[in-house]
Amino acid sequence: MTKIQFPENFLWGGAIAANQAEGAYNEGGRGLVQTDVTTGGSVNTPRFATYIDKDGKAGKLASMGHTAKLPEGANFAILEDEYYPNHEAVDFYHRYKEDIKMFAEMGYSIFRLSISWARIFPTGTETEPNQEGLDFYRSVFEECRKYNIEPLVSIWHFDTPLALEEKFGGWTNRQLIDFYVKYAETIFNEYNGLVKYWLTFNEINNTVMFLDMFGASTTDADYQDAYQHLHHQFVASAKAVEIGHKINPDYKIGNMICGITFYPATCDPTDIIATEHKWQQGIYYCGDVQAKGAYGTYAKRLWQEHGVTVEMAEDDLEVLAKGKVDFYSFSYYMSNNVTTHEVTDKVSGNFSTGARNPYLEYSDWGWAQDPTGLQYYLEKIYDRYEIPLMVVENGLGAFDTVEEDGSIHDDYRIDYHRSHIKAMSDAIANGVDLIAYTTWGCIDIVSAGTGEMRKRYGFIYVDKDDQGNGSFDRTPKDSFYWYKKVIASNGQDLD
Repeated sequence: MTKIQFPENFLWGGAIAANQAEGAYNEGGRGLVQTDVTTGGSVNTPRFATYIDKDGKAGKLASMGHTAKLPEGANFAILEDEYYPNHEAVDFYHRYKEDIKMFAEMGYSIFRLSISWARIFPTGTETEPNQEGLDFYRSVFEECRKYNIEPLVSIWHFDTPLALEEKFGGWTNRQLIDFYVKYAETIFNEYNGLVKYWLTFNEINNTVMFLDMFGASTTDADYQDAYQHLHHQFVASAKAVEIGHKINPDYKIGNMICGITFYPATCDPTDIIATEHKWQQGIYYCGDVQAKGAYGTYAKRLWQEHGVTVEMAEDDLEVLAKGKVDFYSFSYYMSNNVTTHEVTDKVSGNFSTGARNPYLEYSDWGWAQDPTGLQYYLEKIYDRYEIPLMVVENGLGAFDTVEEDGSIHDDYRIDYHRSHIKAMSDAIANGVDLIAYTTWGCIDIVSAGTGEMRKRYGFIYVDKDDQGNGSFDRTPKDSFYWYKKVIASNGQDLD
């Protein structure tokens, strides 16, 4: 077996997102985002986006908040009789000093978090930024620096200000490019000297990934919207990269992809072709534009399949070429099987579709546990782009039990991370330039997919249940002390 090895300057840490951790949705001058109008759910029950229609009647849209499409004339709304788990989340907004101190105790050298756009520009269109929002994140970053923790900051993590969604129709409207660029330029200037590593858009490829999840109900018009939406985000990302480098040439600005390894379920050549096409649409389409600065040769085929015409300004392709990212980051939780054949044993978990892989075990939420898939993804992507890589989300959502003495024994989580760290080491031994690993999430937070608290990822337990009850007290799990040992040994001690 290959010896475990990580570079001396390897960055170890964990990750959260503002909308899943901060809470304080109506404090500090913050505007609303779509998770604020998104209810809780479960592995078998969707989350709902709530609204008031043109006749004043309340309604629910069975869709993920950031992909929800309202009926004509309706507006998103918070309804009195609904529970919105992201409103309080885990109260990082008030407890960030306590949390960062615990991250430091684990030995973090990097901490990934996002800035809520609506804390900086509450409606997205303000002339001047919200000072309370700027001050909050400055304090968070200063707290990180106090412990020599490098912040890794996502500029956008599914949290476009709700006002931009309602007034402009979201990212299908080209005007959002300018609003985003102004926001990015503001925080690039504001946190110059505090933040070095930036990510432009979180899991940008989910826009096309989600289309396949909804199957036959997805129309050509949905594909048109999705590809136009993505083009505007590509241009916004590229402009942000160029502006960021002008503000500080030392800034390292990356993309962020929802990384899923796709396998052909059989050796039937049609499955092989279908799998390659899945990589092209789901993974390469966004990665190529951001890391290579151009659309792949297969893009025209993808557009033609659904009669899509992507509207572009005259200089857009030049902007994309100039705004290539410095590094490629991605989340990794699972792999999926692809087949053209009818199958009876299907995976039905959240975000997980297709044929069950008989060689893998699955989590309580239907996700394939496949560390070898992480090694495969790392080697495949590094060979394609040859720029530094970061694994910025990786973790196991699981039920945790608090024992009578208050301890939480989560060997299953330790086993999961151990196997994935070994896979990363094997990829590094095979020549991959992997520079960072931030687990998802370092502390229990509200699940993006289900809105649950019982789907726990963290090394730190938060006393909150699916109805929002609890003290919000923080308790280290067994995995906390294990990960501390891993970091202290730079990945050598995984026992």
